[in-house]
Amino acid sequence: MRSMVFAEALLPEGWRRDVHVEVDADGRIATVTPDAAPGRLVALPGMPDLHSHAFQRGMAGLTEHAGASDDSFWTWRELMYRFLAHLTPEDVEAIATLAYAEMLEGGFTRVGEFHYLHHDPDGTPYADRAEMAARITAAARATGINLTLLPSFYAHGEIGGAPPVPGQRRFLNDLDGFAALVEGSRRAIAGLPGANLGLAPHSLRAATIEEIRAVAAMARPGETLHIHAAEQVKEVEAAIRILGLPPIAALLEAGLLSERWCLIHATHGTAAELAQAAGCGVVAGLCPVTESNLGDGIFPAPGFREAGGLFGVGTDSNVLISAPLELRTLEYSQRLALRSRNVLAPRGGSTGQALWQSAVAGGSRALAAGPAGIAPGAWADLVLLDPAAPAFAARSGERMLDSLLFAARDGAIHEVWVRGTRVVADGVHPLRAEAERRVAAILARVLAA
Repeated sequence: MRSMVFAEALLPEGWRRDVHVEVDADGRIATVTPDAAPGRLVALPGMPDLHSHAFQRGMAGLTEHAGASDDSFWTWRELMYRFLAHLTPEDVEAIATLAYAEMLEGGFTRVGEFHYLHHDPDGTPYADRAEMAARITAAARATGINLTLLPSFYAHGEIGGAPPVPGQRRFLNDLDGFAALVEGSRRAIAGLPGANLGLAPHSLRAATIEEIRAVAAMARPGETLHIHAAEQVKEVEAAIRILGLPPIAALLEAGLLSERWCLIHATHGTAAELAQAAGCGVVAGLCPVTESNLGDGIFPAPGFREAGGLFGVGTDSNVLISAPLELRTLEYSQRLALRSRNVLAPRGGSTGQALWQSAVAGGSRALAAGPAGIAPGAWADLVLLDPAAPAFAARSGERMLDSLLFAARDGAIHEVWVRGTRVVADGVHPLRAEAERRVAAILARVLAA
């Protein structure tokens, strides 16, 4: 057993002082004893990052130049296709290593890697179909982050089964090829502590309802299912025109959605769709920083919450990686839309605590990570704050967490532990400097091409 003591800790039932935590040899919490032994640091449960495209970390800051016409998600996507055309498997591993190191520094302790960059630039499968999955796994192993690998099925270019465009060649599989990729992905993560697998039909743009059903049937018991849905107005309009229903309604009508599913974005879901999805136990996978960066729109969070819906947060395009920033952006977007404050807090309660605990619970469900929070049976995934930091002066408990989300600068997270092992000390991951050097060399080559 490893013993840890904290001045305060956010437990599932709320804040407690002088908390003693014992961690077993597998990295799971064995016991939690409040009012026991005093410590110095303050402990939060680690945050799941339920939606990441790691390779896009290499693009951060490269798409902020106005085009000749109005810019949108669709013009951004064309730039993304041009960027990924130059990436080798070694490049993807290096970029993912940097992204995962930054996630850990930013308070994320598990990543759901929605992985669709499968093949050679001309679309030819690698000799090992799971070559890219193995590279993602290697980055997770090196950095120490927990991995939920979500191989993505992608077969078409638009809703209704339209042919793919050339920029999508690296993503494409038929169902048999995808089944082989899934088995290769399972082999790739075998032996990686804390790792698990889920399946991700990319979207109704990339897969038909029948193909989504077939992909869901490939999932083993306990494996989660993720899909992009209703991210863009153009996507919703196309679904209504071609399928007769918007994307979330089409998935509901097909009887596909259940508590195994995570709807990524769901930005333009109607109140009725989202209430029905919440009733099915679906988790909404919100990516507020990316959604803001791409101009997607604002998810109607209060209504989804009132319907009993669960949500988690993800870093998606990884343009800027931070758990506090994702939660802050989520709350601020609601304030701007509704011209109100503390929108996602219970009456009389802490906004920071409500956001953190909700996203831990929803993200853990979406990534099939097991028990959530600082509790027996859960992974010992911890984010530690130093009460002596200037941002936390004269604060404790929920006021400290409010300050982390809304008033602290970068570096406010002091330590991060994954499965009972410290992976970030004094705010820094030990691999970050070398990862930055490697990615800089990749970008120099790619941008000169």
